[in-house]
Formats: sequence, structure tokens, C-alpha cells
Amino acid sequence: MDAITLLESQHEEVELLFGKFDKARSPYAKQALFNVIADSLAAHAAIEERLFYPAVYVGNHTDDLRSVVEEHLAMKRLIADLLALTTSDPKFDPLMKLLQDQIDRHVDREASLFASTRKLLPKRELEALGDAMSGMFDRLMEGAPRHGVPAELGPAVQLS
Repeated sequence: MDAITLLESQHEEVELLFGKFDKARSPYAKQALFNVIADSLAAHAAIEERLFYPAVYVGNHTDDLRSVVEEHLAMKRLIADLLALTTSDPKFDPLMKLLQDQIDRHVDREASLFASTRKLLPKRELEALGDAMSGMFDRLMEGAPRHGVPAELGPAVQLS
């Protein structure tokens, strides 16, 4: 699977998970869904920051990429805040909604980035990048990547 198709499929999966979270009523179900969402987002951000963004950090993409990296930092701050709460805390659901809204805006911003990247990189390169990203994502998901998020709250990742 090419890199962009992989990222888009992960976006869709997280959107579905947020929908399930919105419908969940029990604290246990909410916690289980939050864990999956936070793990998925942490691993997704890692593969973008370590592999995808550096591969496309050229030309007129540089400003867009700096912006999406800043969005990752905002997302990580919310995840760290949520990790410090229980699902029964009255702040939990509003913070989850804020996280969902941030992710929605981030996905919209990346849509144009993905379109221009398809024109920039040859199909073969996108496929090789996708393979590397998929492997890294799978390895990260073997653990609980959400627990590493609080350690990533310094400055946004530097791509240059």
C-alpha cells in the first residue's frame, strides 16, 4: 500500500473510533476506545514525523509541513491531558471532543498536502515509503505508544 493510502486509511479508522466513542456510555468502554484512539494517533504521528514528512519536506511543502507538525504537538498535549484523567472525570468528554475536532482539521489540511505529494513522488517511492511506514506502525502498536506521548511535549519536531 502506498504511503498516502495508508495514512488516509488510518484517518478513516480513527474517525470510526471517535464515532464509537461518542456512542459509548460505560466508563470501561470509553477507556478502551480512548486507549485505541490514543495509541493509533501516537503511532500515526510517529510514522508521519519520522518517515513521511521528512520524505516530502521539499519545495512548497515546507510551510504546510511545519504547520501539521505543530498540530501534532497540540494533539499530543491533549492526549497527555486525557491520560491524566479518568473517563468519569467531567473534563474527559469535552477534551475528547476537542481532540476529535483537532484531528478533523488536521485531516482536512493533510488532504491538500497528500494531493500535491502524489504529484511530487513517483508511485514506486510512495509504495516503498508506505511499506516502511506500515512496518513501523505495526511495531509501535505492539506496545502502548500513547504512554510515550507525555515525553514528546517539548518543541515540535524539526523536519529540516
